[in-house]
Amino acid sequence: MTVVDSDDALSVPAAKKDLPPSMVERMTLILDAFDGRTSRLTLEEVACRTRLPRSTVHRILDQLVRLDWVDHASFGYCLGRRAMGLGGGDNGHSQVRAAAAPLLHELHMQTGMVVHLAVLDGAESVYLDKVGGRMAASLPSRVGGRVPAHTTAGGKAMLAWVDPEQVDGMYGPRLNRSTDRTITELSTLHQELNRIRQRRGLAFERGEAVRGIGCVGVAVRSADGPVAGISLCGDARTVQLERVAPLVVDAAREVTRTLHPELGTPRRGRRTPEIPDSSWSTETLDQLLAVQSGQWL
Repeated sequence: MTVVDSDDALSVPAAKKDLPPSMVERMTLILDAFDGRTSRLTLEEVACRTRLPRSTVHRILDQLVRLDWVDHASFGYCLGRRAMGLGGGDNGHSQVRAAAAPLLHELHMQTGMVVHLAVLDGAESVYLDKVGGRMAASLPSRVGGRVPAHTTAGGKAMLAWVDPEQVDGMYGPRLNRSTDRTITELSTLHQELNRIRQRRGLAFERGEAVRGIGCVGVAVRSADGPVAGISLCGDARTVQLERVAPLVVDAAREVTRTLHPELGTPRRGRRTPEIPDSSWSTETLDQLLAVQSGQWL
């Protein structure tokens, strides 16, 4: 005999008999609702996708949040570190996501493009967040998914602030290919990372990770190196990456200041990273973009 809470019975008595009988099945339904089409769902959206009573969904989500399977932020629920396979330590990822969330949504609203937030895990980028509405469904990226860092704008933006010797340790002489435009030589990757540093952290790619998709990315940085990468992605045939680039820089700067307000006052013996100025004139932007890579032209 299955015991059901009274609030479930009062809210949807007709559907009660169709509820999965076990808590494990209900939890699985809820986690499966975060299927990559969007990184954040409201309580009502989860209830709609799972066809479970709202009260049941709310109670189980509370438990999943306490156990780090789900995060609850200002824009709704999203997958937590356990669900994303990030291992036993959070490594500050929840703080990064919370600081970046409103800015990611603002970027999407300003541009209509897909926005990613990612972190480095060795030679791979792990997506912490993805915002993009209906357009997001056309991209294979998903929250918790992994992609070779050297193939994406966000990944290259982070790699640019990793010591070259460390980059050498991440890769062999040949790099994995995702498309016919992917950088496959370590020496070419180092040249690209140097160009990114000369562009004050701006990274671009057109079709290197996914055919037909262009991206611009900037790293969120601390005094110890890259913390995360923010990128904007769209149709490579129509998107003007160079014109939306300052918006990405501005978002990365704001996340950096939120996470590391102390960067305004350098510690003795430590180098404080420059926070790029997004208030660029057209001439300044054109000069920066003159130092560019043939990989994304």
